[in-house]
Amino acid sequence: MTKRPLACLLFAVPLLLAASGHDGQPHPRTAPELSDVALFVFAVVAVWLTRRALRKRGLVRRDRASRKD
Repeated sequence: MTKRPLACLLFAVPLLLAASGHDGQPHPRTAPELSDVALFVFAVVAVWLTRRALRKRGLVRRDRASRKD
């Protein structure tokens, strides 16, 4: 048994992944991958949250400006 099993695992994982990697044969895409869908959903949520925050910030600034007058 080694003193540093985590270090040995960190060195072994890339070798295991390389052995089970791509087989070299291209495959036609028939539908979007799950990662593509996840990225799209993340982008939609990020845009929605940003727009909501900017609208809220604009309302606060407009409210402060009207109080000063």
